[in-house]
Amino acid sequence: MRPFAFGPVRTIASRIAIVVPQTAIPRPRAQPTTTTFCCQCLRPLSTTPAALSGHNKWSKIKHKKGAADAQKNNMRSQHSKTIALYSRLHGTDNNPQLVTAVANAKKDGVPKAVIDSAIARGQGRSASGASLESLTLEAILPPGVALIIEVETESKARSLQDLKVLVKKHKGTANAATFFFTRLGRVVFAAKEDGAPVGIDDIMDDAIECGAEDLEADEEGNLVVWTQPNMTNAVVNGVGPKFELELLSSEIIWNANEDTKVKIDEGLEATTLSELLAALQEFPEVQAVYGNPTRGDIPEEQWSGIEENLDS
Repeated sequence: MRPFAFGPVRTIASRIAIVVPQTAIPRPRAQPTTTTFCCQCLRPLSTTPAALSGHNKWSKIKHKKGAADAQKNNMRSQHSKTIALYSRLHGTDNNPQLVTAVANAKKDGVPKAVIDSAIARGQGRSASGASLESLTLEAILPPGVALIIEVETESKARSLQDLKVLVKKHKGTANAATFFFTRLGRVVFAAKEDGAPVGIDDIMDDAIECGAEDLEADEEGNLVVWTQPNMTNAVVNGVGPKFELELLSSEIIWNANEDTKVKIDEGLEATTLSELLAALQEFPEVQAVYGNPTRGDIPEEQWSGIEENLDS
């Protein structure tokens, strides 16, 4: 009897096909590949912002133009005051000092309208012939700067309103300020260039007899005589002719008291003050602006813009 030949034993489970979804089978992770670049393929990357050259150029032009305009306005103001002074002191006829002052103004390019207005103002009237009235406006600006603005105008109401608007626009308020100042007479004689020089010691005795309270020399060597307001003309007539001194100015001013002066540092307040003073210089009816600021931590150029537009 032939024995049975048995093959491999298969279970039922081995005959059942097990279907597993493809998504359940984890796939091997892709290995990072390394890409090689040649030097010629590399392009430089820059993040530098584009320079606004046009804006920067205009800023420089505007700055230079502003400085030039301020200098021109200051020059015109000085000529105008000198012409008005000689017109007031000696009249308009046969007045060689007035003729010289007008000639100097024309040489510096001062417009004829400004010259005519200054001559008329010295006679107490406007260029149109109308009588002028005096007006004083007191103001306070941050950080406590006191200003006194003197005006000669045909219409007090109109000028006062316009000036108040201008002061308010620059963060100031119309307020009492005279107690920050002392009223004084100031006479300035030019340094003598021809002949023997004349100094403070030479004129001191005569100046004191005429009512002078103090004498000094300014940065340009001019002789400055301080007196009480009612003695100003006495100093002019008693000192100048005797020593043959040229009169540069004779005025009654508001001199800031030392203990009330306010330091001005660099910043927005300094800029605002400078802009207001420049605007007041361009105001045709403003004759003088007095203030109590003193230099603090501020650049020389910015401080000069403030100092040049003050009369004290």
